[in-house]
Amino acid sequence: MITKLKENEIFVFGSNLKGEHLGGAARQAYEDFGAEWGIGRGLTGQSYAFPTLDENMQRLSITKLEAERDRLYECAKNNQYKIFLLTRVGRGIAGYGEEITELFKNLPSNIKQI
Repeated sequence: MITKLKENEIFVFGSNLKGEHLGGAARQAYEDFGAEWGIGRGLTGQSYAFPTLDENMQRLSITKLEAERDRLYECAKNNQYKIFLLTRVGRGIAGYGEEITELFKNLPSNIKQI
């Protein structure tokens, strides 16, 4: 469990599109790393919200997850001086399995799985 971030580190957590950070890594991002309530996608504070659930708390399709992954990769590319610490997004409330592992096979060099 991460308790502190370096100045150049970004905490990547699984979120829902409503931006309600109620549990797990999302709650930690909200309480400790500046994630904003109501923002369910993208950079906020020293965090990056990676949506795995929609506004109704239903799982996103693989196609939508791929689009979200591409957004994250583009953000990392545009912020090369930052290190993105990728938590186990989608493994908690969203209930994804191996499809998430496959989604993140070819990470950019500044995204690290934790």
